[in-house]
Amino acid sequence: MKKLLLLFAGLSLLVTTGCNNDNDTIREAPLIGLWQPIKEVVTVVETGEQPVSDQITYSTCQKTSRWWFSNETNGKRIDVSDPTTSGGLCVISPDKNFTYTYDKSSKNVVMKYQGIVEPVTAKVVTLDDVTLNLAVREETQDPTVFKTRTYTFKRVNPQQ
Repeated sequence: MKKLLLLFAGLSLLVTTGCNNDNDTIREAPLIGLWQPIKEVVTVVETGEQPVSDQITYSTCQKTSRWWFSNETNGKRIDVSDPTTSGGLCVISPDKNFTYTYDKSSKNVVMKYQGIVEPVTAKVVTLDDVTLNLAVREETQDPTVFKTRTYTFKRVNPQQ
């Protein structure tokens, strides 16, 4: 009986300690950094209907835009668009400064743009050393219509 009890004790010890692997911890990359937008997907869902998504691939000018999450609370967005005339230069919009909070456990980001009353809510879909997918919920006038704009970013190397 003692041998059987020792066998069960040994097996339970093996099960509880033998499967524990500290290398299974996944490191999450920081949101802080400079990000280049590559594309976006706009998804519209009407109550009771199937979602409709449109992918927007950015032009060369649009890809020079930058979103900068500078520290735990401040950021800046610089949007660049295509020329308004043939052969013109890319058009740089005024900087959009914002403050933000990022809850790592829920993946929620709340951005408050300077001069705008309502904050923008977003969710981090993917965040690693190279890629950020950020789904931003847009308010619509119709409460039965939901719209999300998911941006795909590439981290910009500080040496570039």
